[in-house]
Amino acid sequence: MKFFIDTANLAQIREAHDLGILDGVTTNPSLMAKEGIKGEAAIMQHYKDICEIVGSGDVSAEVFSTDFKSIIEEGQKLAAIDSNIVVKVPMIKDGIKAIKWFTDNSIRTNCTLVFSAGQAILAAKAGAKYVSPFIGRIDDSNWDGVELIAQIAQIYSVQGFKTEILAASIRSALHIVKCAEVGADVCTCPLDSILGLLKHPLTDIGLAKFLEDAKKM
Repeated sequence: MKFFIDTANLAQIREAHDLGILDGVTTNPSLMAKEGIKGEAAIMQHYKDICEIVGSGDVSAEVFSTDFKSIIEEGQKLAAIDSNIVVKVPMIKDGIKAIKWFTDNSIRTNCTLVFSAGQAILAAKAGAKYVSPFIGRIDDSNWDGVELIAQIAQIYSVQGFKTEILAASIRSALHIVKCAEVGADVCTCPLDSILGLLKHPLTDIGLAKFLEDAKKM
């Protein structure tokens, strides 16, 4: 399973990259706004900066538009930034149309805001490179987000779809483990969730014991 970091914060992206496990980055308008990135020129430059840090990994850059023509125009500009840009398109009717157009024109896409298996089927049929089910938000509505990942993985396996399942809206290290168990191809999450995988009380106890014994040698 690939690890993407879900942020627009350059320092956090560098930290994940330096850890040696970073495969890519996802962003969205909310994350850009959180970092104070405003205006087309600033956003484009920020994506360039992200791509330089990530190297060959995929970077999902989200469109702001919701109509077919504008999605295409915006997506083409984003795709021109760097060869590892993946255009992030919302799960709406014009979004699916745009994903098909992008696919036919060799531009990779990430279909975002997916909350059902039916939506995931449409994204795959249109040729999306990634489909992003938001499992944390599904959990918030008293449904099982990880179960949706499992359902999509089963459907894609049976039908032979090549679209990769990118588990999004990750809330914890446990979410990451559960998504790996049921077949997610990618997880995208905050840095804290990734670092949470490092933690276990028995590791801390064992290390303290080793260090104590080392002083006696």
